[in-house]
Amino acid sequence: MEVKIGVQHAPREIVLESGQSAEDVEAAVAAALAGKAQLLSLTDDKGRKVLVPADRIAYVEIGEPATRRVGFGAL
Repeated sequence: MEVKIGVQHAPREIVLESGQSAEDVEAAVAAALAGKAQLLSLTDDKGRKVLVPADRIAYVEIGEPATRRVGFGAL
């Protein structure tokens, strides 16, 4: 699952591939924005944790899993 997180006062967004389901990511974001957690904590496919302060989250985009393409042709 591809997740993009926009952080306030940061010029770039955080992009990670997560093994978590869309519902799990949405629940973690909702808990952080509701004030239940001070940090948004997500784990990527390689096991690394990404921590973002809840009060600095600008937006979160949850996408479909990225598929690897082989070759040079446009699909």
